[in-house]
Amino acid sequence: MEDDFASNLPSALTPSESAYAVTPHDTLALPAVPKFLYVGVGGRVTLRSRDAAADVVFENVPSGGYIYVRPSHVRASGTTASAIVACA
Repeated sequence: MEDDFASNLPSALTPSESAYAVTPHDTLALPAVPKFLYVGVGGRVTLRSRDAAADVVFENVPSGGYIYVRPSHVRASGTTASAIVACA
């Protein structure tokens, strides 16, 4: 398959190269820090961004919404949203 963008270097502003399902967990870090999260079924998302010292809560994230942060963790406690996909 031809890839017209193969010579572009990845950056925070380029499209994601991979995606994976997120299973919220209170202690385990995500396997890779993504560029953003996609929320399939809306609700609350509790996460820790990559360089933060504390968690933050995103309230009322709509179904099909995006969270444009680079999280290291998505917590099970406090997260009611589901079908979360990390785009790295």
